[in-house]
Amino acid sequence: MTKKLAAEFIGTFTLILIGAGTIMNGKADLLGVALAHGLAIAIMVSAFAAISGAHFNPAVSLGMLVTRRINLNTFISYVVAQLAGAGVAALVLRYIFGWDSDAGKSLGSAAVGAGLSPMKAMIAEAIGTFLLVAVIFGVAVDKRGTFSAVAGFPIGLMITLDILLMGPLTGATVNPARWFGPALVSGTWTDSWVWILGPLLGGAIAAWAYDAIFAPEK
Repeated sequence: MTKKLAAEFIGTFTLILIGAGTIMNGKADLLGVALAHGLAIAIMVSAFAAISGAHFNPAVSLGMLVTRRINLNTFISYVVAQLAGAGVAALVLRYIFGWDSDAGKSLGSAAVGAGLSPMKAMIAEAIGTFLLVAVIFGVAVDKRGTFSAVAGFPIGLMITLDILLMGPLTGATVNPARWFGPALVSGTWTDSWVWILGPLLGGAIAAWAYDAIFAPEK
């Protein structure tokens, strides 16, 4: 379990460090930000899937819990490791960019886009996470999947697509840990339920639906 938790910590740390850091440096456009997040996940999943399953996302861990692939104790331990990795990454970014700089204060935190209601933002996060977890089950959990040996790359591409669509609308975290780290260190808690409830709901429904409809191998 120690190795698994270390893998979850490092993978989530990398996602926030690279993803939020790319936003903070102000040099990347939407495509660059999307690719930064997607590539970070693709590489970390490829590196650590054999160790922990490479969840790096409480919504993914919840999907594994509701389909009985992990137990409650493992779920809680994974989520704690993921949130810890996200928080430490946000602290590192704030130190690097400067505590009093604009980037250091915002830390690439997620926000509801102008003209969008929090409810619509939550639904968007749920749909984006649903698609992500469905892809994870199709290429990584279900061993019949065509891309099981290189599952990190279609997973990373799905995150890239989510951000291209929803980045300006919700930040497209599709991951409570991606929201939590920057929110914790920057103190940005506005509409926090959007990035907690949306991804968890979407992830749980996707996992249940894949099991119910496509019956993957256990």
